[in-house]
Amino acid sequence: MRQFFTIAVNAFMELIRQPVFLLLMTVSVLFEMFLAVPYYFAFGDEPKLVENSVLAAMFLSGLFGAVLSASSSLARELRTGTALAVLSKPVGRIQFLLAKFAGLAGALAVLTYINTVGILLASRMAFDAYGKTDMPAIEIFSLGIAAAYALGGFSNFFLRRPFVSDAVFGMLVFCTLAAFVIFRYTTQVESLGTVGQVNWNVLPAAILILFALWIVAAIALACSTRFDTIPTLAICSAIFLLGLMSDYFFGRRAQHGEWWASTLYSVIPNWQLFWFADAIETGRNTFHWNYVGKALAYAVLYAGAALAAGAALFEDRELS
Repeated sequence: MRQFFTIAVNAFMELIRQPVFLLLMTVSVLFEMFLAVPYYFAFGDEPKLVENSVLAAMFLSGLFGAVLSASSSLARELRTGTALAVLSKPVGRIQFLLAKFAGLAGALAVLTYINTVGILLASRMAFDAYGKTDMPAIEIFSLGIAAAYALGGFSNFFLRRPFVSDAVFGMLVFCTLAAFVIFRYTTQVESLGTVGQVNWNVLPAAILILFALWIVAAIALACSTRFDTIPTLAICSAIFLLGLMSDYFFGRRAQHGEWWASTLYSVIPNWQLFWFADAIETGRNTFHWNYVGKALAYAVLYAGAALAAGAALFEDRELS
């Protein structure tokens, strides 16, 4: 168990020390904030449009983050021989693969948390055609990101610590503090005199996307046992696109009893099950935790199946 924990922590720290991870985190959250700035003229549906857009941005950024992190965590180590050095110790291949997935899942949770903060801010900043951009919120949140980068630069220059990982942890702290200050001490008055409120119903939607990203990470990790970054990205992108259209391509035919459609409908993950954006604007103040629990069970089972396939591919992989 100690070896599993050590490998998982090392994998997590290695991933958050990648410059592309910090870049992806910063760009995604800033893009989510930007989506709440333009005038959309959506006839009163501006908040819904903004929330759907930021959730889609979160999903896509997590997709790239999962694939790039999986390739960096496993494929690169297999190519450079680092995995061979680790497996020469009393560490099994299945334990090594599961520990890598645990570290990858933790890194994706950090990325999703920062994106969730950006989604909550965007839901508050959304305005109709007669409103205006919430500049104080943008300024405070930008100062939080700048403070995180300043902390990373300070620790790197004076304490000789890694810049990227300290900047990532700084973003966790300062972005949370910035969001708290915005929610607690600033107000946004819209056209009809109502104060912009945070739509907390986006929380289960963000959690469901995290579950979907864990499935993507498991598939990417299984592919990384055999392929490098570009083929893994192509396979995961194809599975992602097929899963988005799974109901249309396979669901109808599966209902009519076609065995091949039923098989593909079961094998390919249905990402629509994790897309909760359409149910946010239901007028009910509920977080639908019952559905979130069922989605977690689906994600655990599917990720376990993907990791089992990856373990089978990894067992007979020549490491020399």
